[in-house]
Amino acid sequence: MSDDLEFLKDALRQTPPPAPDKKADHLARAMESFQAHQETTAQTRLKNDPATKGGGFLDGVINMFQSLSSRAGLTATTGIVAVAAAFIVFTPQGQQLQKPTVITLNQPEPGAVDEPMIDPEIILPGISDDAVAEPMVEFAQEADALSSAPRAAQKLAPAGGAVNGFGGVIAPDIIIAEPANTEAFANEDPNPVKVVADDPVSTFSIDVDTAAYGVVRSSLNRGQLPPVDAVRAEEIINYFPYAYPAPDDAAFKPTVSLSPTPWNEGTQLLHIALQGQLPALADRPPLNLVFLIDTSGSMNTPSKLPLLKQSFSLMLSQLRPEDEVAIVTYAGSAGQVLAPTKASDRATILAALERLSAGGSTAGQAGLQQAYALAETMAAEGEVNRVLLATDGDFNVGLSNPEALKTFIADKRDSGTYLSVLGFGRGNLDDATMQALAQNGNGQAAYIDTLNEAQKVLVDQLSGALFPIADDVKIQIEFNPAKVAEYRLIGYETRALRREDFNNDKVDAGEIGAGHSVTAIYEVTPVGSDAVLNDPLRYGDAVATSESDELGFLRLRYKAPGETTSQLIETPIAAQPTAAGQEAQFAFAMAGFAQLLTGATYLNDWGWDDAIALANSARGDDPFGYRTEAVQLMRLANSLGQ
Repeated sequence: MSDDLEFLKDALRQTPPPAPDKKADHLARAMESFQAHQETTAQTRLKNDPATKGGGFLDGVINMFQSLSSRAGLTATTGIVAVAAAFIVFTPQGQQLQKPTVITLNQPEPGAVDEPMIDPEIILPGISDDAVAEPMVEFAQEADALSSAPRAAQKLAPAGGAVNGFGGVIAPDIIIAEPANTEAFANEDPNPVKVVADDPVSTFSIDVDTAAYGVVRSSLNRGQLPPVDAVRAEEIINYFPYAYPAPDDAAFKPTVSLSPTPWNEGTQLLHIALQGQLPALADRPPLNLVFLIDTSGSMNTPSKLPLLKQSFSLMLSQLRPEDEVAIVTYAGSAGQVLAPTKASDRATILAALERLSAGGSTAGQAGLQQAYALAETMAAEGEVNRVLLATDGDFNVGLSNPEALKTFIADKRDSGTYLSVLGFGRGNLDDATMQALAQNGNGQAAYIDTLNEAQKVLVDQLSGALFPIADDVKIQIEFNPAKVAEYRLIGYETRALRREDFNNDKVDAGEIGAGHSVTAIYEVTPVGSDAVLNDPLRYGDAVATSESDELGFLRLRYKAPGETTSQLIETPIAAQPTAAGQEAQFAFAMAGFAQLLTGATYLNDWGWDDAIALANSARGDDPFGYRTEAVQLMRLANSLGQ
């Protein structure tokens, strides 16, 4: 019988006793080598978790030891380890190495420092105590040499494989491909500078959506500048609550001011603020709410369905006992998981939420149809009906085209059931679809990336999100060509309306919720300013002069909820600028924030430091830290952009 076979038989028969006098020294030397090897600068490849996905032979041995925690279990398998080592460690010529090599089998998580999984008292048969640590040092050195010369190793390895420290081929690890980024954002090119003599009237729909700010925050907190298309200036400006003058007995109150522009001495900023009335909570009508929840496979990440469940749980505390809640889910098909249930039965609603799980494709059309049908059965005179859609926007079954969805929702909103949209998660966020749904469903679009954001949208601002006080709100400004040479509207690119749309009550526009504030900002260039960008036409008509001291004229149209005929508000705009108040200054800082993220075309030499200083000076009363957070995001964007 060969010596090699006798060696293997001995390995199976016994485990020699430990050598306490050298145990500590060997362990220290082994860990020193291990730590040195762990600090290699070679790029780590992505690989599947061997505990669930399978792997190579060594991965299996690792799993075996990780599943055995007792000393007896470890001792019982020592012989098997010796056999494995004897069969694995060979030279390229198939000859056994002169000295068997001991390797550490446990693989700590990155950044963790764990004790070895193999008891240091257990050594391989036939190897003296003095011979244990030296081979481990040699193994680490050979591994380091290999990691420093990956190209040479690749020449010796088959496709997808690598070469080990002894010249043998190691089976390739399974590479996990990053999922494709399919995000789509709804936006248009920034509004251009317009010449008042050619185009004196500007018309747009108001917007109280805040999704863009959430996406910007999510990107920056992940260490990335946001996609330019994801930045909608009006949604960044309107993310924050503002202390604008409250209306007396009207649905909302407009406030207009003119101030010097922070980033351009030759222009002025026209600040238009609308503040909605906040009725007492006791006076609000009963609410019928249908949660329409996307449970498709794309929602199966912690930032999506689990966060969604937590968010809706927070919201339940704000509902009154007589309010009703129902739940419809959609994946490969749609289904009702909770019949209309009084909000007082909180345990039943929470249990239905907790049972939800993700899987399948995204049948958004079927879900919308069933949610609207269910909402119609819950409707009653004097009550508010709302479908609240929670999704990553990835509709891939049924109506998935934003235009088709727009038509479908527009046909349904006249029934009195409004639709709001909450976005969750990144990677396949279909912002374009979410915007089409919310804008045509008479609702608000928000993006929830944290539980704090859920608190803001679904608790602190719940009344504004779910209870409308003015529908189809439109703004139109006619600029006086004797006072204003040029103007540009900051943001609202996706909310632009034609001039004739203003008086057409059939044209949909934005909504103001209870207590909501809305801000719009124009940059205007006075006649005679050095900041005028367009040369006068050589053969154009002379600009008509006016004796009026007005900068322009503001018109507002809106409908009371449920009405079909609009009401008109008109007010002149004074041409005399004044110092901007604190609320306006913070809005200006946020307008600068948005423009810096998208290219800063019109900001001259005004940069991040200026925007941060302005925001800091105008933070004012910030009880929930929203403005402080904005300053931190601006600082982060500044660093990432350098």
